[in-house]
Amino acid sequence: MKFTIKHFSERFPDDDSCLDYMFEQAYGSMPACPKCDIVEPSYYRVRNRKCYECKDCGNQLHPLANTIFHKSSTSLRDWFYVIYLFSVAKNGVSAKEIERHLGVTYKTAWRIAKQVRALMLQGTSPLSGIVETDETYIGGKQRGKDVSVQDKAVVFGIVERGGNVKVEHVRSAGARVLLPRLQTNIAPGTTVYSDQAQVYRSLHRVGYYHDSVNHSAGEYGRGIVHTNTIEGFWGQLKRSIDGTYHCVSRKYLQLYLNEFVYRYNHRTDPVFPVLIASASRRVR
Repeated sequence: MKFTIKHFSERFPDDDSCLDYMFEQAYGSMPACPKCDIVEPSYYRVRNRKCYECKDCGNQLHPLANTIFHKSSTSLRDWFYVIYLFSVAKNGVSAKEIERHLGVTYKTAWRIAKQVRALMLQGTSPLSGIVETDETYIGGKQRGKDVSVQDKAVVFGIVERGGNVKVEHVRSAGARVLLPRLQTNIAPGTTVYSDQAQVYRSLHRVGYYHDSVNHSAGEYGRGIVHTNTIEGFWGQLKRSIDGTYHCVSRKYLQLYLNEFVYRYNHRTDPVFPVLIASASRRVR
C-alpha cells in the first residue's frame, strides 16, 4: 500500500498530531510512570511546551529529546513533511528544494536534510544467495583540468539479487580495502559475480563461488553471470547526484550513499512509515 500526500495530510495535519505521534512511539508502551510508579499512567499535554506531564506526580516527559528534532525551532510538521519528501523522491531532495517548500533559510534546509539522511542507515546482516559486486568512481572533471580516476571518490558496492544493496565510500579499490569488506558483508558459500578486477580473483580461496564477466572484451552477461543489477544501481545513483545534487563533497558522500541504499532496500514498502518510526527513536 502506498503512503500518499493525502494520507500524510490526514495523519499529520498540524504540529500537535506530530508531537502526539512522537509521544506514542516513545512512551506509549510504558507500563508505569518512572517517578511515581503508577501503573498505566495518564499524561496530558503541557500548554505551550513540547512535553507531557503525569497527572499523579507531575513528572514531565519530552518526546523530542535526543532525536533529530531536539531543540529545533522549525515546525515539527515541517520536519515530518521533509521526511515525507525523502520517502517519495526517487532522485533525492536537495536543500534548495526544501528551502523553497518550507520558506526557510538555506542553512536550515541543509541541516534538516542532513539530519533526515542520518536516519537512513544501511543494514548489518550479510548478503547471501547470488551477490554482485563492483566499484565505481564519483566526481567529475574540474574546469580546465584533466581529472584522473585517482582524483575521484571510490565507491564500493554489493547487491543481493532480489534483495538488499550495501554501498560504502572507501579510500581505494585495492585488495587490502575491499577483501575484508567482502568477507564481512557476504555470507560464506555465497555465489559472487563481478568483473575481472584483480581484487576479486582470490574470492574462491576465501570460501566463495566466484565467476566474472570480461567488460574489456565487450562481455556484459553470460547467462546468469553478470553484474547488471549493481550497474543499474550505479546508474540511478549517478543520475540522481548529477541531476539533483550536482556536486557532493567527500566528507558527506557516505550520507548520500546511505540515502539511496535505504530507498533501494525499502523499494517494495511504503518508506515514510518506516522512516518516521526511526525518527522517533533516540538518535543523538
